[in-house]
Amino acid sequence: MADEKAAIAISSRDRERDLQLLIPVAGSPNDVAASCKPSSSSSSSQQTGRETFYRVFRSWASKKFMTGCVILFPIAITFYITWWFIHFVDGFFSPIYAKLGINIFGLGFATSVSFIFLVGVFMSSWLGASVLALGEWFIKRMPFVRHIYNASKQISSAISPDQNTKAFKEVAIIRHPRIGEYAFGFITSTVTLQSYSEEEELCCVYVPTNHLYIGDVFLVNSQDVIRPNLSVREGIEIVVSGGMSMPQILSILDSDIRPIDARRRTRS
Repeated sequence: MADEKAAIAISSRDRERDLQLLIPVAGSPNDVAASCKPSSSSSSSQQTGRETFYRVFRSWASKKFMTGCVILFPIAITFYITWWFIHFVDGFFSPIYAKLGINIFGLGFATSVSFIFLVGVFMSSWLGASVLALGEWFIKRMPFVRHIYNASKQISSAISPDQNTKAFKEVAIIRHPRIGEYAFGFITSTVTLQSYSEEEELCCVYVPTNHLYIGDVFLVNSQDVIRPNLSVREGIEIVVSGGMSMPQILSILDSDIRPIDARRRTRS
């Protein structure tokens, strides 16, 4: 009887030990936290990866959007100004064609361009120059109109193809305001400075400070003026664009190489 009880106790003890090995028993809070660490670390790594992906995608999308804006902005401005200019010029003669019952878009623009061309041809002749001089004589005697006409004429003469009447003769680079710094300007005229001992040829250089309409005038020795290989229109584009259309390499005209070498030898 005692042997049977001992055998039953041993078998029950072995059964309990096997159950403990097979079935996990709830342990201490540290064991629970340790068991939860892998799941929390995996979720945090997934969240970090998601945030990194969103950040990279947002940066890529913003860069591509700005690239599209940079490319389309000048195209849109160009088309808008061109379309406005066509409508503006077309409005001069389109009402005349509308009264005649002719409604063709662009016909007024073509007529205006042809009219401007014929005016240029006529004013290039002796008779046209005489008519223009007579008209300017009347305009310059009007109190308020003459100031507007003179200002607009000076602006238009700056880009005139006629070298004799061109306000900006050449593009110039002068040393200003300190040694080692240069200013971009235009030669408008030349003047001779006379003294008791010698004469000095000076160039009147106009340096714009606010696009083309406001600037400073400097009298610089002709030998100190650097003449780059740029046309007046290219110089105007550089000034109007704030220097963004400046070429990466500026070459000096051959006539300026010898004076620069002479000045360097004199200073040395």
